[in-house]
Amino acid sequence: MSGDGRESEGDEEEVRGARRIPGPRGAADDLDLESVPRPPVPPPAPAAPAAPEETAPEQAVPEQPATAEATTGRAAPEPLMTSAPDLPHQVLKALLGAWALSACSAGETAAVEEHLTVCAPCADEALRLRDAVGLLHTDGSLDLDPTLRSRVMDGCLSRRPARIPVPEWAAPYDAETARLDALLRDIGDSEWHAPVRLQWFEEEREISRRTTVAGVIGHLMAVDGLLSAALGLDDPLGGGEAPLDPTERTEAYWSATRPPPTRAVREPWRAQSHELIRTASFAGRNGAEASVSYGAFALPLQDAALERAFECWVHGGDIADAVDYPYQAPSAAHLHRMIDLAARMLPAAMAGRRLAGLAGPAKDLVAAGAPGRSVHLEIEGNGGGDWYIALDSPAAVGSPERTVAQVALDGVEFCRLVAGRISPVEAAAGQEGDREAIRDVLFATASLSRL
Repeated sequence: MSGDGRESEGDEEEVRGARRIPGPRGAADDLDLESVPRPPVPPPAPAAPAAPEETAPEQAVPEQPATAEATTGRAAPEPLMTSAPDLPHQVLKALLGAWALSACSAGETAAVEEHLTVCAPCADEALRLRDAVGLLHTDGSLDLDPTLRSRVMDGCLSRRPARIPVPEWAAPYDAETARLDALLRDIGDSEWHAPVRLQWFEEEREISRRTTVAGVIGHLMAVDGLLSAALGLDDPLGGGEAPLDPTERTEAYWSATRPPPTRAVREPWRAQSHELIRTASFAGRNGAEASVSYGAFALPLQDAALERAFECWVHGGDIADAVDYPYQAPSAAHLHRMIDLAARMLPAAMAGRRLAGLAGPAKDLVAAGAPGRSVHLEIEGNGGGDWYIALDSPAAVGSPERTVAQVALDGVEFCRLVAGRISPVEAAAGQEGDREAIRDVLFATASLSRL
């Protein structure tokens, strides 16, 4: 190196002439020792003159072990040399990448590793390269965790709370729309036309409908419009004479969008969900009790937002299945609230089936708020808990004292039954007690499903 800090020309010529990344080498066992050139054998040294017999007492000469040359007639192979060659700094630095990939020869490896013990900058670079090589051989999935956004947001908000926080009752809807939006960002243009099969139960029959990924998002946007109308926002169906029944709203939207929707539907759906969450945040507890009409029934806004979160998760799973993408269940806290909403809706669902002649008659006449016969619904796993479902009147209170049967289900399995993705007969339920009461509860759970 010259005095002004630049490398000398001689060093540059030496670097250019050096072999930076050695070619592949065979294993030591694959060497053909017959073809390895050997150094010439020096001629034997002249023997020293023998000493006179009278001065040299006879001594026993120890027997020498047989050598490989003596037994085979061939000279023994020379041992492979692994001593470190003397290489300049720039050559050793250029070999770091090959060393990290274990592509150096034995001599080069020894030279690099000896150099790393005395050169701190090269040692740091070698450590970074080895870490990078480790990433190339990972066995884990490179897909982003679907819960990444919610975990990052939770971490940020725990350090700096939002000026206008999302109310607790709207948090599941916020989380599920964000998870579904993350999935939609990852899929390609062609996958928006992938076929999706939607299914639900009406009375005792399984109903199905085929649409596309874009059609599912249009369905979610059309039904979310019921919440928009309740909060005074614009209805995507235009309001006025728009139907209230979710199935009729969806059919109206699909009929109005010809040709079928494409990925362009994502932006208005996401803008609508953002506006719903923003308006709910400003309304706080004052808007939680606002009524949202679904035509045949109505729900408070806080329950309607939870119901829409449930639908968003279920249809997100339908889309993920169609495009072969991993999709997880909601967090345990949000899943518990979704199960609780379905359990609270079961007594009314059983009463409706009873009026339609699809369930057994009520056996006890109980006053409003009085305890009546009940089925113990035990939900296991994440989001689990215990619920007592009143059998004879939607106004009655389920009570442990008058339990006539017990049903045990996994939390996700119960939600799949609520969504109509499995039939009551297929539900893997642990059952004990009154069989008729158990059947009524399972079929009423499936009757909560719809398009």
